[in-house]
Amino acid sequence: MVDLSKMDEKSLGKVFDYAILPKDTTRQKVLDGAEEAKKWNCAAMYVSSPYWMPVLVDALADSDVLPACGINFAWGSSTPAVKEMEAVEAVRFGAKSIDMCLNLGALKDGDLDVVRDELKRFKGAAGDAVLTKGILDMAFLTDDEIKRACDLLIECQIDYMKTATGQFEGPSMEQFLVAKKACEGSDVKLKVSGVKFPRPQNAYAFIMAGADLIGTRAAPEIISALSTMREIGMIPKYAE
Repeated sequence: MVDLSKMDEKSLGKVFDYAILPKDTTRQKVLDGAEEAKKWNCAAMYVSSPYWMPVLVDALADSDVLPACGINFAWGSSTPAVKEMEAVEAVRFGAKSIDMCLNLGALKDGDLDVVRDELKRFKGAAGDAVLTKGILDMAFLTDDEIKRACDLLIECQIDYMKTATGQFEGPSMEQFLVAKKACEGSDVKLKVSGVKFPRPQNAYAFIMAGADLIGTRAAPEIISALSTMREIGMIPKYAE
């Protein structure tokens, strides 16, 4: 669990995955995003697909920020074989962390073997050296469906449960806590994306509730609000 009392702005950066995901992303936007991710010492920098990975890998070569991308972003409705192929491409191009959208239709229909298959293929394509994160977009799911998805993430040894793509409605705190409880006692960590406005306050609330990572383009805004959040008593004071 993240201990905010021991973090300054620089160390806090590693709690954030920075992201540039719009449909109109260009090479320059990826390069600018990489500079921001390095400036704020983020854990990873995300683009929407393997297409941008060569640009991103080069831009992050002089840093410890992980080059990362989405898989079957943002719908998740492709076949397991297509998702596997995309994950293989991402790793081949240098991705060190990949987030795959689960097939929510299959999950809601009870076709759990489909979701299990895509997760196993995803994990196999990533191998042990690349972080894997399964995206639920839990705003579309019932509590029971969130639990079933988390059970599959645990079974398939996915590294992180991710709440949302950030392209649709974000998670509620109640939904996050359902997923947190479902993942308790396992090795699956918790990544929150789709943080609602006001982002600084909500992001820190999710961290205090147990999030291991926050995925957002607003990382600079949230990190720079650290002192303000301490001043108003929302998070613990810095313990030197």
